[in-house]
Amino acid sequence: MAKQDMNDRKKRKTCSFCAEHIETIDYKDGAKLKRYLTEAGKIIPRRVTGNCAKHQRMIAKAIKQAREAAIINYVFD
Repeated sequence: MAKQDMNDRKKRKTCSFCAEHIETIDYKDGAKLKRYLTEAGKIIPRRVTGNCAKHQRMIAKAIKQAREAAIINYVFD
């Protein structure tokens, strides 16, 4: 029974950006970027979101640009 539980935990999520063949992530799309933030305003790690490393870096960069441009708040209330 313990081996079955281990196999269930190892399932990987697929990258939603790779599935949709998205090449770039726009920092001006605040609604899409908020999906990758916690309630406290922190960026959700890729092990939780299931994104690939390439797109996770793009998301992080876009979120940081959006914060500088005041599209997204640094901290949510």
